[in-house]
Amino acid sequence: MAEDRELVTEEATDVERAAEAALRPRRLSDFVGQPVVRDQLSLVLDAAKARSTPPDHVLLSGPPGLGKTTLAMIIAAEVEGALRLTSGPAIQHAGDLAAILSSLQEQDVLFIDEIHRLARPAEEMLYLAMEDYRVDVVVGKGPGATAIPLTLPPFTVVGATTRAGLLPAPLRDRFGFTGHLEFYSPAELEQVLRRSAGLLGAHLADDAAAELASRSRGTPRVANRLLRRVQDFAQVRGTGRLDLAAARGALEVFEVDALGLDRLDRAVLRALCTRFGGGPVGLGTLAVTVGEEPETVETVAEPFLVREGLVVRTPRGRTATPAAYQHLGLAQPAEGTLFG
Repeated sequence: MAEDRELVTEEATDVERAAEAALRPRRLSDFVGQPVVRDQLSLVLDAAKARSTPPDHVLLSGPPGLGKTTLAMIIAAEVEGALRLTSGPAIQHAGDLAAILSSLQEQDVLFIDEIHRLARPAEEMLYLAMEDYRVDVVVGKGPGATAIPLTLPPFTVVGATTRAGLLPAPLRDRFGFTGHLEFYSPAELEQVLRRSAGLLGAHLADDAAAELASRSRGTPRVANRLLRRVQDFAQVRGTGRLDLAAARGALEVFEVDALGLDRLDRAVLRALCTRFGGGPVGLGTLAVTVGEEPETVETVAEPFLVREGLVVRTPRGRTATPAAYQHLGLAQPAEGTLFG
């Protein structure tokens, strides 16, 4: 029975990923939002195509869900090369990276997600590969070990990171173009939602689009996920139309509040306000309290809470603002009774 449940979960995840992939734009002209990065990247790609050379290595930073993977796919499509996807945590040894690099063809794009988490030996191998298009493969061990140089075809590395500050300077300096992705405005998210609804073969009412955009945390991935849940709600419990009633009904079922905060966001805020008197409190302690990993709290929940003015990061830890108490409907404690 447990194996059956795991299989169903894996299949559901695969369906969700396939649905998300189907909504990704294929060309830079179809990419909504990020006007500065889009314009700069267009210039880099057009110049590379005019010279008939691979574009410079590209580093994309910013919170999750803003389009870093999508842009990597677009870069590969624009240069008509194959896309190889991997991640920093998946490359634990230099040999893992050497195997990937040796299989690349000319014009290919290697996308490394969470590149700041590369193991040090793999990171040092990547320096040489990016700069000189070669790697030294070590054969044997001890005094008899031999380094065999392997020439690589010209290719492009696209690195993505949610923690740009953790990227070593030598690696960061080897990227010819660096772009930082910002949160989307509600108007931009409405464009994303209308485009996605069209691809899903559904008509999204204007007021429903505005409602979803206002609760999507400035993130297209969240907006598309909520759109699919509204489609589910409309089909099962509604009239079949993606109208305002369906949007609000789905958002209530999936516990997304008026600001776009979900269960984890509210758990973080409530812990800050009720258990720690508003803070300051350390990230590790806060993560244990809400039952999540520190990295999840820091990269998934915190950026939006800070952006909305609900949480402040201080040298002593995280602190709740008066707006956090107001949003939760709690009375703010007197200044002298704050935790810390």
